[in-house]
Amino acid sequence: MDAIKLSNVSKHFGDVTALADLSLEVKPGELFGLLGNNGAGKTTAANIITGQLEPDSGECKVLGVDPVANPVEVRSQIGILPEREEPPSLMTPREYFEFVGEVHGVPDDKLHRRIVEWAGRLDFAGNLDVLCADLSRGETQMVMITQAFLHNPDLIIIDEPLVNLDPQRQDLVKDALVEYQRAGNTILLSTHRMPFAEEVCTKVAILNAGAVADVIDTREIPTGKTLEEYFTEKTLGLDVLEQDIMALPGAEGETEDDSDAATTDFDAALDEDGGDNEDKSNSTANQSDDDGDMDPSSSSDPDLDSSNDSA
Repeated sequence: MDAIKLSNVSKHFGDVTALADLSLEVKPGELFGLLGNNGAGKTTAANIITGQLEPDSGECKVLGVDPVANPVEVRSQIGILPEREEPPSLMTPREYFEFVGEVHGVPDDKLHRRIVEWAGRLDFAGNLDVLCADLSRGETQMVMITQAFLHNPDLIIIDEPLVNLDPQRQDLVKDALVEYQRAGNTILLSTHRMPFAEEVCTKVAILNAGAVADVIDTREIPTGKTLEEYFTEKTLGLDVLEQDIMALPGAEGETEDDSDAATTDFDAALDEDGGDNEDKSNSTANQSDDDGDMDPSSSSDPDLDSSNDSA
């Protein structure tokens, strides 16, 4: 059974097509990247997977369950980090985590152990009892990341987890994601950060205009190319553009003789113009000396001054 399966899913908002006949399969144990520029359909797909949106057509299954028909069942089995979500400002992280754990039915002893574990792993243990309103944006993001993992779900859907994080915290999150996936869990990562996806994902789907442009194992990216370069080719068609440019007159096929002839003609033209300019320059200099208006010695230039709860 696939962890996630989308079959011919389409979604429209008025005249705007957010998803166009999208089909996608995420296998258990993958850290699967959903890549695309803004407006490519990543967030719409994630919202359908989590049961927050109903597709206009097609079918979605999450751990074998329809998230629209059975949203509570699906949400009880997955962890979610939505885009731009924050914890309740008048709760402390510890209070918020206890609330999340209660909703998911996590036993108190396991919950308290996991709170300490994740707060230590993501380096905000010292702020567990500080009001969320008083946390920095980076610390707030760490709280939201932690809540997605507290009930140890088999599947995590996580949207742009590195937002507001400094480089050190970004590394902590990357390590946590890879470690969780290697423990046998599945992660769907939605992002537009190509180096991040290339570093942590086992497989990626490239979305363009609401459709899948390609799905590729990150170990099989063509030699000599980064994921970002591969992504650009698939979304902008730069390989086709390059062919079009090379087909333009003069772009290729020029022989050595043609090049030498062109250089000779160009040099001859420069010599001819240079003679005229020299005559004009001498004439101007003589005129300036006669008028007494130009004194080179007096001129100066001024200075030229950024896993399930059973675990």
